[in-house]
Amino acid sequence: MSQRIDAVILAGGMARRMGGEDKGLVDLLGRPMIAYVIDRVKPQVNQILINANRNQTRYAEFGFPVIADLEQGYPGPLAGMISALDKTNADLLLVVPCDCPLLPKDLVERMAQKLQASEADLAVASDGEREQPVVMLLKPTVRDSMQAFLDSGRRRIDLWYSEHPVVVESFADQPSAFINVNTNEQKQQLAAEISQA
Repeated sequence: MSQRIDAVILAGGMARRMGGEDKGLVDLLGRPMIAYVIDRVKPQVNQILINANRNQTRYAEFGFPVIADLEQGYPGPLAGMISALDKTNADLLLVVPCDCPLLPKDLVERMAQKLQASEADLAVASDGEREQPVVMLLKPTVRDSMQAFLDSGRRRIDLWYSEHPVVVESFADQPSAFINVNTNEQKQQLAAEISQA
């Protein structure tokens, strides 16, 4: 790996649809959900950061630096990404959510190739039908525009990156890669999927 690529796992949200339960720590077949994400991401990057605004001691037990949003009041994924960019000297930052346990094992390789072959600021993953706004590989130079976007009162990640040169990498060949968990029903479906994998 000629470029240094770090990752931030976003676990800083409120998880309202899960009844406020901390999604990264939700039990999935006897393991916290974030443990699966770490297993998928760790071989692909130099360093992992975990963005968490609560249960930080629990997250620290995974052995990686835990960083909180600099902004108060849970302003969303962009705040976690800004905090990570402030802590890394990497050439590129991979952003993934804590509730996608089946992320592609070739996620970084494919997104980095797509990004390097373009003049874009970031690459966003797609499942072949929809973009996955919180799965992206980005250049640190976008940090100030993120901050300006948040300062303007906006939060939606896809609206932010639509203002930048962006490339999309499709993982239609891995239809389960971005299954995430927002409800207990989805958790049960995902447990079944992992058991069959």
